[in-house]
Amino acid sequence: MKLLIVGLGYAGKRYQRAFRHLAGTLDLPLDIAYVARQQRIGEALPYYPDVPRALAEFHPDVVVVSVNDHAHVGILHNLAGFAGFVLCEKPLAAPGDDWHSACAGLASAQGFALDLVERYSEASLRLKERVDGQTWSLIRASFHWGKDRLNDYRPTCGVSSEVIHALDLVQWIGAPGATFQLRQAIGIGSDFSLSGPDVPDTVLLTAALGGAVVAGYSSFVNIQRQRTLDFSFSDPAGQIFHARVVYDTPTWDHDELRIWTRDGDGREVLVDAFRTAPSEGGLETLLKLSRLCEDVARVTELGGAPRQPFADLDEAIRLQSLLDGIGQQIGKRPLARYVRGAERLLIPKSADLESLG
Repeated sequence: MKLLIVGLGYAGKRYQRAFRHLAGTLDLPLDIAYVARQQRIGEALPYYPDVPRALAEFHPDVVVVSVNDHAHVGILHNLAGFAGFVLCEKPLAAPGDDWHSACAGLASAQGFALDLVERYSEASLRLKERVDGQTWSLIRASFHWGKDRLNDYRPTCGVSSEVIHALDLVQWIGAPGATFQLRQAIGIGSDFSLSGPDVPDTVLLTAALGGAVVAGYSSFVNIQRQRTLDFSFSDPAGQIFHARVVYDTPTWDHDELRIWTRDGDGREVLVDAFRTAPSEGGLETLLKLSRLCEDVARVTELGGAPRQPFADLDEAIRLQSLLDGIGQQIGKRPLARYVRGAERLLIPKSADLESLG
């Protein structure tokens, strides 16, 4: 398999590690090249200064788009007519980008997947299978989805890159096929990012999802990582069930699911309790991403089907439309100022994986 990584920064290196691990475990021949603004010192991979040249000379089977958010649309335009598989970091575009024509150019691609890795959590899948298998109906969902990117050295378009996970999971698990209808959204901006003094860092929203209601909070300046989804469901007989999924706690890829109901006396009745504690060497912080990458390899090189459907281009477009609507609604926002000294102190690129994340 010939893999082209566009943007070999933190995210690009994660894909490099994941695919190399898979090449070893699946005995899959793998050639990797990369596109970047400039060649990385000490990097032995073949380098190309732009995507058109890489496509013409390297002829990749899979292209990973892992540049910063604001550059996604430009790279997707470069991939117009590409016949291989496109794996794109989330979100599809930065708020306000004209992404429609870029998506139209991907009509010839063998496949497309947006990197929504929490779909590959065993906790997510376990809850989704129960909801589908017992035909539960969503009544209400809420989420608190945040992490600390204060002084992160990587550029960002802001909180839309974080809230997308929760929005996707609420629908994918709780109400597949239903359409989000945004009711209210408010936000806060700040200089938390080197991308500028007024980057949206936090959003609070309410929405309707089919016959259910949704309330959520997401932030890039949470002082501690907190990724929690809460659901209330009704079964066909009208019994109420509650579920909570906690992701990446206490460390990345350690997830927990708990499902319960109450008896006639109001006592809690545990239905399911499940925890993941992955420990496979070489996949630190990469377990869920590696499952997505393995599904891409199954389709492109092994002649098989993915273990679960990808977040394909249609879903990426639907989510981006929702993110754009949120961005438009929060409009003018109060601002916080974090840079108080003479200059910003950034998290170093050498920081541990837990800090960067």
